[in-house]
Amino acid sequence: MKRAFLILCILVIVLPLRAQLSSGEIDALVNRTLRTFDVPGIAVCVIKDKKIVHARGYGVRSLNTKQLVDEHTLFGIASNSKAFTAAALGMLVEEGKLKWDSRVTDFIPEFKMYDPYVTAEFTIRDLLTHRSGLGLGAGDLMFWPDENNFTKTDIIYNLRYLKPVSSFRSKYDYDNLLYIVAGEVVARVSGSSWETFIQKRFFYPLDIRTAAPSFHLLKDKSNVIDPHFYVDGKLQVIRRDWSENANAAGGIYASVTDMSKWMLALLNGGKYGDKQLFSAATLRELWSPQTLLPLGSPGPYNTQFAAYGLGWVLNDVKGHKQVSHTGGLAGIVTQTVIIPDLDLAILVYTNQQSGAAFNAISNTIKDAYLGGKANEDWVDFYHKRVTAAKKEADEILAKVEAEIRKNTDGAAGTPATGSGAGTSRPSVARPTATQPSVARPSVARPNTAQPAAACPSFEVKGIYADPWFGEVEISEKEGQLWFASKRSSRLTGPMYYYKGNTYIVRWTDRSMDADAYLVFSLDTEGTAHGIKISAISPLTDFSFDFQDLDLNRKK
Repeated sequence: MKRAFLILCILVIVLPLRAQLSSGEIDALVNRTLRTFDVPGIAVCVIKDKKIVHARGYGVRSLNTKQLVDEHTLFGIASNSKAFTAAALGMLVEEGKLKWDSRVTDFIPEFKMYDPYVTAEFTIRDLLTHRSGLGLGAGDLMFWPDENNFTKTDIIYNLRYLKPVSSFRSKYDYDNLLYIVAGEVVARVSGSSWETFIQKRFFYPLDIRTAAPSFHLLKDKSNVIDPHFYVDGKLQVIRRDWSENANAAGGIYASVTDMSKWMLALLNGGKYGDKQLFSAATLRELWSPQTLLPLGSPGPYNTQFAAYGLGWVLNDVKGHKQVSHTGGLAGIVTQTVIIPDLDLAILVYTNQQSGAAFNAISNTIKDAYLGGKANEDWVDFYHKRVTAAKKEADEILAKVEAEIRKNTDGAAGTPATGSGAGTSRPSVARPTATQPSVARPSVARPNTAQPAAACPSFEVKGIYADPWFGEVEISEKEGQLWFASKRSSRLTGPMYYYKGNTYIVRWTDRSMDADAYLVFSLDTEGTAHGIKISAISPLTDFSFDFQDLDLNRKK
């Protein structure tokens, strides 16, 4: 009897250890993922039982330099930065400088939402929980793409113009702007900038020496990835796109080795070595459900609940609580997964915006710790999803292109002027891991402006303004209609007539996957007096929140 009991104990101890993937198996998994999803470089770190059991880089930092990724290579962790902003506020709560349910106006008197009631009731907790009533990514065009002239003061002021799409605290819709406000609360309460607070209160005690709260604050840029995305159907290095105004929402650059120390502190109740960053009670608050998330079928992990905490996504996987987040920048996506009761953390950082790639890796590693046999061939599973999503997007783009070419080829005459044709331009993703980013060829631009006969008779040229985004101008350049934002210089490009009262705009920066419909409303004289904008592709990142713009003619 004793012997049987002993054998049972050994099996309980040994089987989970055999189930975990070896470093060689992780190597094979990641290399397959690199090939399948066309990702130049990936870094992976696995922390188990307070130890780093795997930390390695794969592929190259940049297709230009061909330098290799290693475990110390720096990536933009994007919205994984939000956990630091939430924890920073938790530290200030512990110090008695504010409360989770303190009013935001107590610290930022000029803070104002569209609804006066919401303004009066808005708390620090509300800043972090994506339940404001604003729509998905509302107002992100004030910092995305970069090279705009919006200041942090402008962003906070313009919140009053963003109309809600749901009632206050009733529904989850991911936002970035309120994390920018949260960072400003940290600054005003602590007396130092958000960036300085993160360095002094997190990076120094964690002995993180190479990371920084933003790319521009990195002291050593010799081992940093370049972002990659498809331009005209070819994967290539694209510009590093980020506004310093949004650092509290997604600015941190770090390696998986740097962030392994952050994981160790979180798995140890907020303590790293002999340094207690914040209390276990604060960590419980950060990891407690605040806003319910939509939940479909239980899926392969038998998931029964999903919620957003304070800077973290929470759900259950096979009876274990999972704490996670993703992050996305132009050409960079990252993921953090923690299963506290297994003492497990997984970090996957990539330099191409394929959420499918990091999900395939983290799920496969996670499966090994959850019970040995993998639920799926996750690489194949996500490859099929990406292929289907790409097919849908390509069909939509092909339909638009065919209509434009019909308009161009089906009429003869001189180039359009007053009611003529236009321009365009693209952009990249912010995370999300819920919808995979995929490669697809850009739509070819006609070589000549559209003939007048192909265009409608209504007048569209002029200056239009939105209360929070400012002015855009539609003008004519060498017979081609041209769209240009006055405050966001990268949102400029030619316009092409589509059908009815609709044009499309193709952004001149083809690294942005965000070409858009421009739908004009007309007055009784047949002159356009307003514009509504929406993205053409279903894969366009939600931070291109064109749908929130309400442009009306000024002159």
